[in-house]
Amino acid sequence: MSGTVDRWTTALRRAWRDGTLWPWCLVAVAAVCGYAVATVFHPGYLSADSNTQLWQALGDEPVNDWHPPVMALLWRVLIRITGDFSAMPALQAAVLWGSLWVLARLVWKRSGSRALSLAVLAVGLAPHIVNFTGVVWKDVHLAYALLAVLAIALTVRELPRDRVVSRWALLVSGLLFLAYAALVRKNGVPAVIPVFALLVLAAWPTPGRRRWLAATGVLAAVVIACGAGVSAVTTPLATRVYAVIPVDDLAHVLTPDQMRSAAEQAHAGTDLRDRLVATAADCQKRNIASDAYLQCFPHTKPFDVTYLDRHADVIVRMWAQQMPRHWKGYAEYRGRVFTKLLFQSNQTFWNGTHANAGARLHPLVRKQPLNDTLRFALQNYVSGFTRDLPMLFQGWFWLAVSLVLVLRRRWAGPYSRELRLLGASSLLYILAYLPTAPESNYRYVYWPALSGTVALTLVATGFVTRRRAAADRPAAVPDDRLDVPRAALPPEAAPAAGPREGAEAAL
Repeated sequence: MSGTVDRWTTALRRAWRDGTLWPWCLVAVAAVCGYAVATVFHPGYLSADSNTQLWQALGDEPVNDWHPPVMALLWRVLIRITGDFSAMPALQAAVLWGSLWVLARLVWKRSGSRALSLAVLAVGLAPHIVNFTGVVWKDVHLAYALLAVLAIALTVRELPRDRVVSRWALLVSGLLFLAYAALVRKNGVPAVIPVFALLVLAAWPTPGRRRWLAATGVLAAVVIACGAGVSAVTTPLATRVYAVIPVDDLAHVLTPDQMRSAAEQAHAGTDLRDRLVATAADCQKRNIASDAYLQCFPHTKPFDVTYLDRHADVIVRMWAQQMPRHWKGYAEYRGRVFTKLLFQSNQTFWNGTHANAGARLHPLVRKQPLNDTLRFALQNYVSGFTRDLPMLFQGWFWLAVSLVLVLRRRWAGPYSRELRLLGASSLLYILAYLPTAPESNYRYVYWPALSGTVALTLVATGFVTRRRAAADRPAAVPDDRLDVPRAALPPEAAPAAGPREGAEAAL
């Protein structure tokens, strides 16, 4: 018995020394951390948006496209499989920690550094990442879907060429994650494009024009097919929610009198004209700087989600007629909202209480209260870093990180191209909010924060990899230690005569 124990102990020590045991240690760390985070958020933190989608997922309200129908459909499937609405936040945690484990394993394989592989897993516990892990938001789903594609792409890149089935299975999974990201956040398409390029380049390092066109066509077909399938299953009510942005611009650029004149010029109905005038007057009176449709627009009760669908054409026509005439005011207003998003991001933590849901809660939610002890512990952790390191929760910092990732010509190590594409994804996503940001909210820059944090760990991996490669390179052997006579060396290999040797030769 003791001999068996000794053999097992010796084998474990050998496995620890040569590193074969470490990936399993990473699995254990990721599983424990993921379970702990899911426990803190159980049964899930809901806002008014996510609470509405829960009603739709349960079939108690008709699905509409104000919020992504694909998210309501996914939630519905999870509830039917598990019988519990908490499966959605649990899935979010699983995708995050599964992706981080894959990346940590790849970093360990590349660098041989246990500390760096643990640093990748630590991304999931960072205060500006863990704060939203269990909040059911489309911004969180976009970020985790794109992170999963990154993990898939780097895995495909490391696979041997003869693993054809595994490569194609991973590529199909990556395309499905990309399609989900494009459908779950309408303005997330700019962020999807560089990550799609990252996936293609992982499979084919030097793709030609035909391969690029074919891959792009496949992605477009998958997105269109998935969108059509979701619409066929959920039959969502049309809302044309994009009209919220023109309402916001009109209300903050035009005066009430100008709004009335613009509505009459665009042949708006009396009801719409009066509501738009009241919106402009109310926003100016209360000094509300953004989100006019939800904050100032006079709504009927209950809230009519199809109102914009019936008037979107007129609103867009008003915007197209008036903004070129008031281009200076439009530029000033958009600059004001965008700079506030970059420098004064709010809502860095959503405490998930019933009072903050902002809508009538489903009975299932009321039956599963949150753990207040764990909730306050997480809130204290996040709020402490919000106070001491506020840049982690502000858009300008992650915009700067993305700019550095994109503008540096080459990064050390094996991930230079991936780092630039990650930076491009974050940069395009942030800049897309310049004409569309409805308000200042940290969750709008959650993907840039996640990708930027992961990118920093990959940068560190690159430097460690280069340093270890330089250390393993054989050192040059001094000439006076060579066994070969100097006369036998070729002329180009013979060292130049030093001053002392030259003087002796002259004598």
